[in-house]
Amino acid sequence: MTATRILGIDPGSRYTGYGVIEVTGGRSRHLACGRINATVGEMPERLLKILRGLGEVIAEFRPAEVALEEVFVNKSVSSALVLGQARGVAIVAAAQAGLPLAEYAATQVKLALVGNGRAEKLQVQHMVKVLLNLREAMAADASDALAVALTHAHVRSTKMRSGLTLNKAWG
Repeated sequence: MTATRILGIDPGSRYTGYGVIEVTGGRSRHLACGRINATVGEMPERLLKILRGLGEVIAEFRPAEVALEEVFVNKSVSSALVLGQARGVAIVAAAQAGLPLAEYAATQVKLALVGNGRAEKLQVQHMVKVLLNLREAMAADASDALAVALTHAHVRSTKMRSGLTLNKAWG
């Protein structure tokens, strides 16, 4: 069986979470997770920091695929636009590396990991720890990124078993 590395990204304009897993058969193994701190500077400098940080993660771990959490608009349009810029940078980082990209809504991630699209964030974090056999605490951004990577691993596994081709999302 061939191992596949998946980079999950939780885009944010101040903190962008990342998580790298390796999938062999039906088993997922945690390789790395963390967050890129882009809290200092004007927006162009912060976006560049995110791009460079993701580029470093991609260069170090050489993922085969990237999974990205879609932007959830909860507060305001201006917040969604700022988040959209960080999301765009993540898309560019994947494209620059020539990596295929899948996108998942937060409800899809919650459904895939917890079985409930309206699960609480703590439930998702707990499932990430259980599925990857992790004990240490991690930043919420990193946990969310691992959740996106695990969701993609589950979706791609189901599609491969059923003979379907992978596309942008699981729709």
